[in-house]
Amino acid sequence: MKVSTLQSLLLVIILSSSCSLSANAGAGDHHEHKHFMVVPTSSLKHIPEDAACSGHKVIPSNGTAWVPMNCSHGPCSSTSSRASEDIGIDVDDMLLWDQLRTSYIRTQLSADIGSVGAGIPIIARSTTVSNRDYMLSSTASVGTNSGTSNSIEKSDQTPPGEHHATMSQTVVVDTSSDIPWVQCLPCPIPQCHLQKDPFYDPAKSSTFAPITCGSPACKVLGSSYGNGCSTTTDECKYIVNYGDGKATTGTYVTDTLTMSPTIVVKDFRFGCSHAVRGSFSNQNAGILALGGRRGSLLQQTAEAYGNAFSYCIPQPSSAGFLSLGGPVEASLKFAHTPLIKNKHTPTFYIVHLEAIIVAGKQLSVPPTAFATGAVMDSGAVVTQLPPPVYAALRTAFRSAMAAYGPLAAPVRNLDTCYDFTRFPEVKVPKVSLVFAGGATLELDPASIMLDGCLAFAATPGEESVGFIGNVQQQTYEVLYDVGGGSVGFRPAAC
Repeated sequence: MKVSTLQSLLLVIILSSSCSLSANAGAGDHHEHKHFMVVPTSSLKHIPEDAACSGHKVIPSNGTAWVPMNCSHGPCSSTSSRASEDIGIDVDDMLLWDQLRTSYIRTQLSADIGSVGAGIPIIARSTTVSNRDYMLSSTASVGTNSGTSNSIEKSDQTPPGEHHATMSQTVVVDTSSDIPWVQCLPCPIPQCHLQKDPFYDPAKSSTFAPITCGSPACKVLGSSYGNGCSTTTDECKYIVNYGDGKATTGTYVTDTLTMSPTIVVKDFRFGCSHAVRGSFSNQNAGILALGGRRGSLLQQTAEAYGNAFSYCIPQPSSAGFLSLGGPVEASLKFAHTPLIKNKHTPTFYIVHLEAIIVAGKQLSVPPTAFATGAVMDSGAVVTQLPPPVYAALRTAFRSAMAAYGPLAAPVRNLDTCYDFTRFPEVKVPKVSLVFAGGATLELDPASIMLDGCLAFAATPGEESVGFIGNVQQQTYEVLYDVGGGSVGFRPAAC
């Protein structure tokens, strides 16, 4: 009897983020004053060498359709080690990548993106620019051939004579892109980048199928993500350009996606990448796109999960989660703010800030200063504010931190930095972000300061859209209720 080994794709998911602060920042603070928090200086530095993973501290609002998520640069990561350089992520490089990413998203929001990505050649090249990632430590397999505890496959579903094996793949969660993808064989180096996990092999999956050129699924790519067709195989080709030096191209395909025993997506559409441009950090296998356009994981699962998803970005020494669907219990309280969708660029999720409170006092800026809105983005690192708002925040923060002057040298676009080497502990003013509808993010020190700097920056101009960075989103469950038209926040969720 012939025995064939079938292989599925297990996605270990990452969420872009800086992950450079201690998991203890803000925990067990001594409140010298109700508007300040006193924390050890060490908690405002990079992840200490002796930091250890404290395991999964997740409380997802959806008790079934969720998977754990880790910081790629932290001790809980499955893709990093203390011997590698990825623990010591360079903040300057990370902020450069952040500026490139947010600048490109602004370009998409301000112009017709019908031709974005089309016709761009993929030429392998390396870059030292690094970004901030989170990964799901236990996620999805593509294919019905899984033999791990994450699979819903049972022995009576296995065809006679076939053995099922699972291949783990680590991918980045991205709320500002629409096409999920992983590197697939054939995938020669350097056209493809090195990754921790073996390359996904379509030939070993019984449920893999390429999408044909004339199919509705191929047409959905349009000129934004379509890259023509194979003249010999009639296979649909895709391309995604991220605007920060990174891009991917290959064949658009389907397979069965299993993210957990309760999250199974049949005929899941994703890019089978045969070439990339730029360096995708931490040797991950690809991107899990959660944007608002057709083709993203959100849109492919909208009917089954109510057109909603949430995540909790953890501190580096613990774990967060990604959840499909909304809360299963009405008693779980979220503070909501309206979701603003741009019909021309539906990929992005925009919210409206109304005020900022520093050390108990609201910044004195007119409401019109916030008029451009802000993109909720899993990949943006620091929160970017309109220049008048940032100037007021900077003035208030520097005044509250006067005891730690003079200022240290700026780090990239972070211009309010301090040298804390003389101080065993630091008194940090409380900062809260107030959104339309009253939803408020009360930030802990790890969400206020990044490597000794105020983790906020100014946008390029008063008319430029802002960003809510993932540094500020840490420990909150952020619910993207697209069907309900809101973004929700639940504190202390991970």
